[in-house]
Parts: sequence; C-alpha cells; structure tokens
Amino acid sequence: MENPIFQNRIDLSALKTSADLLKAEIAKVIVGQDKMVDFMLIAILAKGHVLLEGVPGIAKTLAARLVAKTIDTGFSRIQFTPDLMPSDIVGTSVFNLKNSEFEFKPGPVFSNIILIDEINRAPAKTQAALFELMEEQQVTVDGSTYLMRDPFVVFATQNPVEQEGTYKLPEAQLDRFIFKIEIGYPSIDEEVSIIEKHHQNPGLTALENVIKILTPAQIAEYQQIIKQVHIEPNLIRYIAEIVNKTRNNNALFLGASPRASLAILNGSKAMAALLGRDFVKPEDIKELVYPVLNHRIILTPEKEMEGVSTKKVIEHLIDSVEIPR
Repeated sequence: MENPIFQNRIDLSALKTSADLLKAEIAKVIVGQDKMVDFMLIAILAKGHVLLEGVPGIAKTLAARLVAKTIDTGFSRIQFTPDLMPSDIVGTSVFNLKNSEFEFKPGPVFSNIILIDEINRAPAKTQAALFELMEEQQVTVDGSTYLMRDPFVVFATQNPVEQEGTYKLPEAQLDRFIFKIEIGYPSIDEEVSIIEKHHQNPGLTALENVIKILTPAQIAEYQQIIKQVHIEPNLIRYIAEIVNKTRNNNALFLGASPRASLAILNGSKAMAALLGRDFVKPEDIKELVYPVLNHRIILTPEKEMEGVSTKKVIEHLIDSVEIPR
C-alpha cells in the first residue's frame, strides 16, 4: 500500500482503517491471495459482483465466506447443480390454505452477500434468473417485483479445468460481473505457511476467530465516498480509448461494452481510496483493465488456434494507448 504524503480533500482515514482491519481478519485464515481480497473489497465499494476462477482447493469459497463474516450482514451460499431451477434460487409463490391466497416465499438470493459455488454447473434457464438480480438488484416473480437489501454483492466461483457437466456462462451474464479474478496456486513459501498454520491449529477454517468489522451503514457511507474520488478528464478518455480498442481489434471477435468502461472507472476510484488517495492515477486504471476485460472479450477462432492468450491481447491494448500525464 502507498504512503500518501499529500493532504486529501476527502477524509479517507475511516475507510482505509476499516479495509486494513478487514484484511487483517481474513489474513488470520488465508495465507497470501492479497490481490484477490483487494479486488473483492473494491467490488463491494464499487457495487459490483465478482467471478472467482481457479482450480479447487485454493480458497475461492473460503475467501468469500471470510469477507461475508467480517461484514455484519446476511450471507447465503448456493451450490449450483445441473438440476437447479430458477425458483430454487429466487423463490416461488406458495398457496396458503389459511387465507386461500398465494404467498411469495423468497429464495436464498434474498440476502446481502451471495456465494454461488460452481456457477457454471447450472443450466441456461437458471443462469437467466440471475440477469435481473445482478444488474437491477431485484427479481420479478408472478408479475411482482421484489427488491434486494443493501449491500448486495454476488461472489461466484468456477473451475476453469473441469468442463464435464458444466454450461458456458452467457456473455450477457459475464458482462454483469465487474471482475473475473483468476486465482493461481500459492508460492512454495505461502504453502509452507498454510501447512504450518493448519498443523498448529487444525480447526483454522472453522472461522471462530474472525470478527465483524463493517456494518451496512459503513459500507453505504464508503460507497458514497468512492463516488467523490477525483478523476481527471484525460483519464476518463484514457479508459474510453482502451475499451474502444477492444471493438476495433483483428484478434477479437467480441469487444467490451460501455459497462466495462464504467467498471474500470468505479473500480479505479475504489482502488485509489483503498490506497489512501482521493484521486485516480493511470496506474490504478492499468491495474484494473485485465480483471475487468478478461471475461468480456472473445478471441477470434483463428487467434485461439494460434494459441494467442487473452492476457497478451489485453497487454497489447494497454501498450497501444498513450498514458496521459
């Protein structure tokens, strides 16, 4: 983290202190994965949802549970399976024999932090039920609309290796995630620390020692503070130029939508605030471009056959746009 030597125009001390305390609580259980935790916090502050992608056993689900535990809000975990129906997650109308009327029984999505485990195992009909929920923070059942409570964030996990029995997420749904965070294996030193921690405390993952840091009122306050973080007009144009390059690139079949531009904007404001700054720097934007774009763009079949990676294409995009100074 940076050590600012300037005087902020916005008081970020409470936000930064809360974020540091929250990360310290998570570090009691999870070794490493600092960037993943940072992006999850940024998503909460920017009112976005996060897709966590990685092989099993690298703390994707645990991280989401820990973040939820450090916030004094509701938490709901949904295990997606091939036989899961939309009504299983959003709820359904049940006939009440006492008053001879149908009553809506809300599903598990009626909470604050939603963890969807293995999101790509549910069929398209169930995935479609998430569209309105993730974008508009509401669901419509039998002609009636039900609003979610703030804060509301979806953390979803998927395994990029095992594809048997999975369904490809629609592009429209992927676009509703502010970030896709690709999580790798820990380093050898981090793995040694993991083994030692579990050797010394076998019940570590029981989460008893993790305390609540944030309240819904604090999150709402910090989300308003994020909106006040300053960004220069030339940096706004910098964001637009990077995203526009995805729509005019011979290596890409599908470019990013304006929702990607807004994700970079809001995410860079939140990142700056977490670093103790009340203004956005080009480095904040560059840091966020890959997690914002990597799930929104599609390579052409020719480039896929050539073995070109999405990461290389995005790096080339960033290098092709002049950094404003």
